[in-house]
Amino acid sequence: MTVDSFAARGPLSAAGFSFTIYRLDAVERAARLPYSLKLLLENLLRNEDGHTVTADQISALAGWDPAAEPAAEIQFTPARVLMQDFTGVPCIVDLVAMREALAALGGDAARIDPLRPVELVIDHSVIADHYGVPEAFDRNVELEFRRNAERYQFLRWGQNAFDNLRVVPPGTGICHQVNLEHLARVVFGEDGVAFPDTLVGTDSHTPMVNGLGVLGWGVGGIEAEAAMLGLPLSMLIPRVIGVKLTGALPEGSTATDLVLTIAEKLRAHGVVGTFVEFYGPGVANVPLANRATIGNMSPEYGATCAIFPIDDETLSYLRLTGRSAEQVALVEAYAKEQGLWHDASHEPTYSQTLELDLSAVVPSIAGPKRPQDRIPLADAPRAFHATLDGYVRWDPAPVGLDASSAESFPASDPVAVTGNRPGDAPAHFETAPAADDPPLNITRLTLKDGTSVEIGHGSVVIAAITSCTNTSNPQVMVGAALLARKAVEHGLRPKPWVKTSLAPGSKVVMDYLASAGLVPYLDKLGFALVGYGCTTCIGNSGPLIDEVARAVSEHDLAVAAVLSGNRNFEGRIHPQTKLNYLASPPLVVAYALAGSMTFDLTRDPLGTGGDGKPVFLRDIWPSQQEVQDVIASCLRPEMFTRDYADVFAGGEQWRALPTPEGELFAWDPDSTYVRRPPYFDGMSRTPEPLHDIEGARVLALLGDSVTTDHISPAGAIKRDSPAGEYLTGHGVAPREFNSYGSRRGNHEVMIRGTFANIRLRNLLAPGTEGGVTRHLPDGEQSTIYDAATRYAAEGVPLLVIAGKEYGSGSSRDWAAKGTALLGVRAVLAESYERIHRSNLIGLGVLPLQFTPGQSRESLGLTGEETYAVRGLAGPGEMPREVTVTAVGPAGVLQFAARVRIDTPTEGDYFRHGGILPYALRTLLPSA
Repeated sequence: MTVDSFAARGPLSAAGFSFTIYRLDAVERAARLPYSLKLLLENLLRNEDGHTVTADQISALAGWDPAAEPAAEIQFTPARVLMQDFTGVPCIVDLVAMREALAALGGDAARIDPLRPVELVIDHSVIADHYGVPEAFDRNVELEFRRNAERYQFLRWGQNAFDNLRVVPPGTGICHQVNLEHLARVVFGEDGVAFPDTLVGTDSHTPMVNGLGVLGWGVGGIEAEAAMLGLPLSMLIPRVIGVKLTGALPEGSTATDLVLTIAEKLRAHGVVGTFVEFYGPGVANVPLANRATIGNMSPEYGATCAIFPIDDETLSYLRLTGRSAEQVALVEAYAKEQGLWHDASHEPTYSQTLELDLSAVVPSIAGPKRPQDRIPLADAPRAFHATLDGYVRWDPAPVGLDASSAESFPASDPVAVTGNRPGDAPAHFETAPAADDPPLNITRLTLKDGTSVEIGHGSVVIAAITSCTNTSNPQVMVGAALLARKAVEHGLRPKPWVKTSLAPGSKVVMDYLASAGLVPYLDKLGFALVGYGCTTCIGNSGPLIDEVARAVSEHDLAVAAVLSGNRNFEGRIHPQTKLNYLASPPLVVAYALAGSMTFDLTRDPLGTGGDGKPVFLRDIWPSQQEVQDVIASCLRPEMFTRDYADVFAGGEQWRALPTPEGELFAWDPDSTYVRRPPYFDGMSRTPEPLHDIEGARVLALLGDSVTTDHISPAGAIKRDSPAGEYLTGHGVAPREFNSYGSRRGNHEVMIRGTFANIRLRNLLAPGTEGGVTRHLPDGEQSTIYDAATRYAAEGVPLLVIAGKEYGSGSSRDWAAKGTALLGVRAVLAESYERIHRSNLIGLGVLPLQFTPGQSRESLGLTGEETYAVRGLAGPGEMPREVTVTAVGPAGVLQFAARVRIDTPTEGDYFRHGGILPYALRTLLPSA
């Protein structure tokens, strides 16, 4: 029951129903708050319990100082959780293990069920192996099921076993587009209470739904599991950056051009970790689909979210996508009653404001390796030549990006941009290509059909219409299809060395394109449907054309991919494409026709038409009116209601999967994808008293800015790695290793990849890179996993010692899970990234911090010492400091370290051994 210290509870009548709401106007000064903070304020009012969510937190948010650095902590309780399959599987694995543990302790296993709606969309596993032919979709789906049968059987079991888990089967869509078009409520009406739809998602592009006015962002698996179990997430009240929009997009510019302009502008301004909110008269000129595109790319400019308020455009989109009249009426009534309706004349209080004139947006691409590096289309050839020099002498080591992301094939949810380091930005250009530009290294090859072609540096070898970022947007999808029709009518064809593909984020896209009669033109240009999933955007681009791939390798060609996605880091899209450019779907088609980044789409002819005249891009580019006419005549609400009517049922292959039954999962002992995790082994009904740490050794001695991507397993599994040896030992051939992302449900694989990033430098093993350490006291060098296994057999607890900003980067659950399962009891660092510190506590690992002015270097710690951490033992409150004793060749050193358990709730989690044991014990019946 809500405490309701502010007497905020009140009535609302909407759509013939009466609801209780928690009124924002009950809190003084609430009206001045930005839209996003109003949503957080309502969340606190409704969930105030006097312990976890307090009146002080509500007052702190109401009294928000926009100029201050974030310091006040609040507890946010999301209404639901969104997952994709790579990140969702380990979360469901943990819930299943909790069920078993609860049953073993005498509880009712069925009580382990998500307390909030959880929706998992399988979208990260389809690969564009087959392309360019009508049967490509069916063939790719068949391969997807063959590769992922174990995971899919597990998820199908979970769909039936958990009441509050709904699974969208493969071949349906991308989680963010399905969320936008169907899952998002905008306003919940539940048990007589109306409240805003909010969420967290296990994918960084969750903010796509911000375009609907729904507050949400990406989190790691540990936070998602907490939210599933009804536990709030700790956060600091953020700074909010207001972006005032004016004007309207000009003819020839698209939503993609707009979002690339915003990414460039906001990344340059610096909005990392903030909320971004759009307001002003130009908001009304931004269609909902464009708003979603802008929200989708918020990780690329570093914002936590990028949200638009509710207005008439929101309601129009809800009607278009088949939401009920009652739901639309509730959204409108609630938003207007709570002061959440957009008023173009009202300017909320913001930490900072920026202004963007939409009419100034020009056609653009971004690349070749960072989403914020926007290039006006007219400058693209010059930008390519200016960049080429660095790629011809290409160092395959990623620049400004952690290796886990560079290896992400297929990727799951790698980091956005890790920094702005020297060399990250593209080369500056001012003039046409100079005489000393690197030669293009033109290479002749013969394709399978006997066609002789020439490719070289800058040749476009992948052109992919992909990703929910753009395929959710009818304007750019219809624009691409109309351009394809005009190209075909003019006799144009893609260059034969280009691998073309179309992977929309929902089935509705193909419905309206088919209704408009445009699919045959896309097919004729090779943009046949390859799957409903992320595909090329996350590196699931499949192989290049065989002859092209050989030529690229043999001649070390710097070739390009052009895609309508949101990320283009080196190595992410395809191992052989050194240059990767983001572009609108129409420009993807145009670059397939051009075949090279040296081609000037604004000046050079794409080919010769049937009349013998040159055909330019401007001749086949559709007008805004042409696009709008097709949308008006062919996009209908019944398409959404029909395609989403049985969205959780799946096709014949999904329904035919042999699936175990029962509330407890029947683990397959031979599975290398899904295994029972050991988190609850030996767990008692009550937590054991805390003990001091004695006789500990250092597993890793690390420097500054070690990110979660250095720690967490990601990318391809190498044959000679501990994970590769494990899989080989279980009869898995190297070609079937798949990626760490696909095997997140198997802790045996994941712990072997923890701290194994090839760019990790463990100072305990100088001169090495990757997951290498020394076992002490004998000094034998080995992998971190093998050393941890030896220490475990010897009964030796482990420490990690690090510098500043430990655990920065994306929130990754396995950065904490792997640390705990390796036997690390505590981490001692100079400073932490907040979420990773919280995740360590959630896994029962103690975060310690050097006192100000002290560090590993100042104390002379080498990592070869034996350590004790004393002051933890006892039943009382968590200590603020502990004493660390290091015994080494130089003698005995004692120093104080801060205990970075900052809230009573975190203290509860740590005493129980982590957040999952804590949640489980709260569900146990009284003894």
